[in-house]
Amino acid sequence: MYKITVIIPSYNRASVLPRAIDSVLTQTLPADEIIVIDDGSTDETQESLKNQYPQIKFIKQSNKGVSAARNTGINASSSEWLCFLDSDDSWQPNKLTEQFQAFTNNPDHLICHTNETWYRNGKILNQGKKHEKLGGHVFQHCLPLCAISPSSVIINKQIFDDVGLFDENLPACEDYDMWLRICCKYPVLFLDEALTNKFGGHDDQLSRQHWGMDRFRIIALEKSIASNNLYEADKLAAIDMLLHKIKIFLKGAEKHGNNEYSEQFEMLLKQYAQQS
Repeated sequence: MYKITVIIPSYNRASVLPRAIDSVLTQTLPADEIIVIDDGSTDETQESLKNQYPQIKFIKQSNKGVSAARNTGINASSSEWLCFLDSDDSWQPNKLTEQFQAFTNNPDHLICHTNETWYRNGKILNQGKKHEKLGGHVFQHCLPLCAISPSSVIINKQIFDDVGLFDENLPACEDYDMWLRICCKYPVLFLDEALTNKFGGHDDQLSRQHWGMDRFRIIALEKSIASNNLYEADKLAAIDMLLHKIKIFLKGAEKHGNNEYSEQFEMLLKQYAQQS
């Protein structure tokens, strides 16, 4: 039998967190452990929900960001298999059942993700071709943007023992960084079923808090290239994507008058242009 821990990081999401928790509790394959990491909330998340959900382990910490919250959950978990669920997302009732059936049929795989349904203001969004999900050796597919949703994924804990935890120095795109680190080494299972529900449009989403999100992807790409874990073809593809993102970022920074990182990234552009 599979032993499963669900990790839910939350910051000031007391109003939507019950939707996420209820979607876990109604799974046809029950989780063995549910951990909610309250990342320094000021809306009394833990106080308001602890009595409502006595079966859940609540951990409160000072506000350190989503990477630190997920890492706290990983370190506190007691299961072999880990699932992440963002506090504003939810699952279809058969998500865990379908994914662990896929693992049973593919025992050599240690990570699986699913397709998603995206909602904004109560309406379903068309994800578009660039957000297409795939399985297999998907490293190059993950280079343009985050191609795996944390809320859709199940990961064997031994992967984190190998590649490390989420980078707490990245205020955004920490998931993009993690998938690059994993997908250069591990094949990914993909279920083309919309078993994960993602709800967008919140004012507190990271993409609304940080300008020039590509600067964090540039950092992640540089880390990946320097890791010595890439096949040659993957390394060349990563360098090409790095150059592409630096050029786009520099144009955007110039347009908006944000020149704080310009000198640093112009030096990177010259450095990696020689390797492409």
